[in-house]
Amino acid sequence: MESLSSLLCLVVVVSASRPMCEPVDVSDNSWIRVRELQLGCWTSFLGQDNAEVHILKLNFAATDGKFFSLEMPDAKPMNLIITSSDTAYGLYKINVGINIYKSNTSALVLYGNEHGSNVHDVDVPDEDEELVRWTTRKFGGVTSFTTVENLKVMYSRPTEGTKGGSRECVLQSEDPSEKHFMKIEAAPLTSSFKSCSPPLEREKQRQRASVANADAPELHIINIPEDANIRNVSVRVDTKKSSVFLRGPQGTTWTFLNPQHTMFWSNNEVVLPGMPPRIQPLFELRSDKAEVVQKKALEYFKADAFTSYTEMRPEGSQLLLVLGRDGPAVTETVTEAVKLTTPEPHQMPLLMQLYTSPDYRSPLDPNTKVQSDKRIYAEISGHTLGDIVLTIKVISCFVRSKGSCPVVQELPFIPEFCSSNSCPNSTRLSFSLDQLQELSSTTWDLECSVKLCYSEKCGDGGRVKRNLEVTQPCQQTLNTPCFDFGLPAILGIAFGGFLIGVLLIGALWFIKIKTGYPTGLDMASSLPSGCPCSGAKQQPVSSNPSASENSSANASIGSTQSTPTSSMA
Repeated sequence: MESLSSLLCLVVVVSASRPMCEPVDVSDNSWIRVRELQLGCWTSFLGQDNAEVHILKLNFAATDGKFFSLEMPDAKPMNLIITSSDTAYGLYKINVGINIYKSNTSALVLYGNEHGSNVHDVDVPDEDEELVRWTTRKFGGVTSFTTVENLKVMYSRPTEGTKGGSRECVLQSEDPSEKHFMKIEAAPLTSSFKSCSPPLEREKQRQRASVANADAPELHIINIPEDANIRNVSVRVDTKKSSVFLRGPQGTTWTFLNPQHTMFWSNNEVVLPGMPPRIQPLFELRSDKAEVVQKKALEYFKADAFTSYTEMRPEGSQLLLVLGRDGPAVTETVTEAVKLTTPEPHQMPLLMQLYTSPDYRSPLDPNTKVQSDKRIYAEISGHTLGDIVLTIKVISCFVRSKGSCPVVQELPFIPEFCSSNSCPNSTRLSFSLDQLQELSSTTWDLECSVKLCYSEKCGDGGRVKRNLEVTQPCQQTLNTPCFDFGLPAILGIAFGGFLIGVLLIGALWFIKIKTGYPTGLDMASSLPSGCPCSGAKQQPVSSNPSASENSSANASIGSTQSTPTSSMA
């Protein structure tokens, strides 16, 4: 009985040790910022006069004061078109290079102390697409289109307002805060937020802030009550090593824009970048009570504490939820009729590790040079999102040389077997570098295109890149020994050659003594007795020999034609 009581006490102590918190109404949240997605565009267009062209559409709520300010004294030269269907009053501070255009039928009233001649009233269409076409006809294009709800102050920074890419303005839902050339301050959303953090966690947050430890792991809980009308939420995580517990009413869709360093659990459908199928709910949770949701989050993440808990009931059905402490809380609203189209998302992070053997035990250092006649083994892995298991399929690989004139070479590969237990969220392959032996470059970028698959459906996973240093193999003849000759060896070879020469000369002298000269080389036997070489006096010869003597002489000459004449001088 005592042991049972002790066990119950232990359970109570453990349960009490898990910190919970009761959310309270707040007007701002240091961790979570909520923005309504806006209708707009951002292009690379720049006019022939080097002036940018920007369109600013202003919407005001009935309860708003409808007063705003444009602070643009240091802005780049631009043509600014302002449109609004509401009666509003604005103060502007501009420079001589800025021209403002507003509709001559608009109820907008603008005030400024100087450059009043730079404000023009023109016939401007009200509809968004028509406004883009009118601006394109008048100025040649549109640099940006921005929609702001309940604008208070807009600051224009002295930087280029263009963006790399297309010059064509295509209206879609966007986050205006990403436009670096401007800073928008707007009235907060007319919606309720409840937030809290456990007492111990608040102390940890202060300690993290004091040491600027931005990489500390965090767990954030987002809860949308059952009676809220939110259905589509885009999530952007600006902190690393973050875990997010997302709970919402049935029908809510969470879209991650950058899941590089995020683990999540959700009771709703989740959309990942580059993945066509939606991730189905990972669990079921009907209750929206704060205590129940907090306990479920700690249970699923096997954690002892969480960083923040947030309940939100903002108006609208298309939200951008930004998690992180970077930047001020900026809130704007978008028209309900606009269909949600999120900006092009970042691809899921992938890592390629190279190995020199098929056991995949010794990773290859990025600065290590690899011989082109060796086979290289690679493992491509992806970041784990919660307990979701993704299959990585390699589509193609190629190498690109570094330099002013890069060479691109396709690299055939062979998939290597690896069980799902040994290779969760990863794949293995191998390839040969033989085809690089004939190329002069030694520094390459190895790049592979992959697809991410979930539940037998695949989507574009982007590309993974790795630096590769290649060297040519040693060109040595196989099985040919290499000798190192020193001074003693050289002297031995010289003495041996001298001794062999002496022996050969002695052998030839011995043969000469035993055999004598050959008959054909005995000059004395073939010469007349009167030859000077024989030491006898030669007899005089008649100048007119007889016929018999002449024939005898011819016969003698014919018999001796084969004897050498070079020695008869």
